Amino acid sequence: MEKLMYLVFHEPELDGEELRTALLDKAVPALRDGGAQTVTLHVQDDAVAAGQPLRKSDPPVRAMVSFWLENADDRGACEAALASHASKLAGYLVAESRPMIHERSEGARTPGMCQVTCIAKLPDLDWAEFYRIWTTDHKAVAVETQSTTGYVRNVIVRPLTDGAPDQWHAIVEETFPIGALDDPKVFYDASSDGELKANLDRMMTSCNRFLDMGPLEFTHMSEYWLG
Repeated sequence: MEKLMYLVFHEPELDGEELRTALLDKAVPALRDGGAQTVTLHVQDDAVAAGQPLRKSDPPVRAMVSFWLENADDRGACEAALASHASKLAGYLVAESRPMIHERSEGARTPGMCQVTCIAKLPDLDWAEFYRIWTTDHKAVAVETQSTTGYVRNVIVRPLTDGAPDQWHAIVEETFPIGALDDPKVFYDASSDGELKANLDRMMTSCNRFLDMGPLEFTHMSEYWLG
């Protein structure tokens, strides 16, 4: 069983509710017909409109669909199901780990919001040190300085679609309370301006130890775990 992730790029003018409906009502049933299991949709819909994404891709990332297949080689029908709902589709085979489990109800929107971030390691950083900092040092900092309720690491094993961006090394899913969309104190779990600054500074210092900020981009999304 292998996990596949697809970034759905689309023009920012496309209504997020329209995109969500199309993916839920049309793409997901077709994915299941193609053998997809444990399907999860992340989409930039109206519920997360207050967020300010960091966009560098053109067109930007508007949704992400992940699922499991017995064999990634048999993904053709699944890719076809998604391609008709994207201006551009980028698929990846990933290795998943869940250091912080969050509650989800099958078929329903997960409470709060999810920040989906595409990350890359510093070019001169050794791979072993990159993973050590990310999974040990940075994990502790993230938990202590943010209001994170769920955390999923997806290390990119290889791209699956032609032209998929190759500058990223992982895709991270972080779940937060909905107030974190537009309130930095909620996001950084701070009760005062001083605590906000301290937590933000500590987080940025940690990120700069192992992440290349050039390719980094993130989008706030609603999560729908469809089982």
